[in-house]
Amino acid sequence: MQVQSFISIAQQFKAVFLDSYGVLKNYNGLIEGVQHTIDILRSKKVTIRILTNDASRSQLQQAESFYSLGLHNIHESEIITSGMMAKQFLEQKIRDGKIAYLGTENSAHYILQSGLEHIPVSDVDLKRLDDISAFVFLDDEGFDWNTDINKTVNLLRHKNLPVIVANSDKFYPVSKNDVAVATGGIAKLVENMLNKKFIHFGKPDSQMFMYAYDQLSTIGNYGKQEILMVGDTLHTDILGGNKFGVKTTLVLSGNTSAEDAELQINATGIIPDYVCESIIS
Repeated sequence: MQVQSFISIAQQFKAVFLDSYGVLKNYNGLIEGVQHTIDILRSKKVTIRILTNDASRSQLQQAESFYSLGLHNIHESEIITSGMMAKQFLEQKIRDGKIAYLGTENSAHYILQSGLEHIPVSDVDLKRLDDISAFVFLDDEGFDWNTDINKTVNLLRHKNLPVIVANSDKFYPVSKNDVAVATGGIAKLVENMLNKKFIHFGKPDSQMFMYAYDQLSTIGNYGKQEILMVGDTLHTDILGGNKFGVKTTLVLSGNTSAEDAELQINATGIIPDYVCESIIS
């Protein structure tokens, strides 16, 4: 496995899609040197888009969060989130009734703005489900793990309805060595229990890649071979980029460590085109 310089790779492309967590920031905040890398890419006229499996904040809130961390020149239009994709789906497909959700009220306020009433699963009466028209897994907090996941399972056992997973990540790092269960992991558990398939948004599924690609076509002529996807996770960033047909770079600054990167690549069969320590080189 050859580890290469990120800048020397990225400057060969017209556009770079960057994952957020593990690429631009981590549990300590903004990764040191990221601002300099972004400045170099912009000086090379490389178009930047950030593709993140984050369903908790709007594009503007994401941009403000980057600014507060010290990344000062990311515009909200350059940020594409799994929450955006879930929000668009709900606005287009769910016309009446209530949307039940697992997650925080803040994430519900952003995503569930379709004009329909939304209700946390904790407030759902399992004996009165006629007005529940959809269910959404929003994020990994804002609920009682001891009761609300069981209640979610029973709601979805009792009524057949669209189930949307707004963040496909199964886990996320909380320190150098430890991770926490993310909403995609909870949703996958429930899927396996019920033997059902939910509607997933976010990488590795194609919706965000297609949205970003279509957005680029409004500002210029970009071929897929001119786009680089950069991420720290094989099963989301790299698999998603490979499936969509763009070049991929695995960075070792997040979920995938330098010690086991080659083992993971060989075990999964998910092969990035390039491997870099981070985007800071």
